Amino acid sequence: METLSVHKWTKRHELQCARAWVVAAAAIVSVGAVHAQTDPFLGQLMPIANSFCPKGWVVANGQTMSIAQNQALFALLGTTYGGNGASTFAVPDLRGRVAVHEGQGPGLSPLTRGQTLGQEEIRLSASNMPEHSHSQTFSASTSVATHSAPASGRQLAHAQNAGIYADAGGAATTWAAGNTGVTGSGAPLDIRNPITVITWCIATTGTFPPRP
Repeated sequence: METLSVHKWTKRHELQCARAWVVAAAAIVSVGAVHAQTDPFLGQLMPIANSFCPKGWVVANGQTMSIAQNQALFALLGTTYGGNGASTFAVPDLRGRVAVHEGQGPGLSPLTRGQTLGQEEIRLSASNMPEHSHSQTFSASTSVATHSAPASGRQLAHAQNAGIYADAGGAATTWAAGNTGVTGSGAPLDIRNPITVITWCIATTGTFPPRP
């Protein structure tokens, strides 16, 4: 009888330990799932590799939202990213844009939340180029001239029977008109960094973030 009682107690103890372990494991999984997936902070951004956002999230593409249906999120975002402030507000638009922190970094320009700037490409102008020069050449000939010079508005040659020295002073005259050769097509220059496109989502449900 005594041996049997000890055996029963041992089995009962093992069963209780097993149950406690299962409950603890379930609690750990449940807490991890809540904090990682089902209970984000309102306004939290999340990148995701698929083409849609999960329930409780919307695509961060600048879309307008109803204030009446998203009062808590509106309390966080306001009209920082758009909307009329009376019935609608907008979420951030991350299409083709990189998110950076607000403020002023060392040696950088100040940035405010919701500000957008930058461009994908630029067209270079003369003001963007360093100082430089262009060479120009003229063809000469040893053949006997057949026309009098100078021609109208051109002063590269002297008139027939003229002296070899020009008179001092006088009004400035135009030299031979002409242009150097034109090159280039004015195509814009792409200044984007290499990127990989994914889907950005923003949480519309979840915990209202407490202030520190």
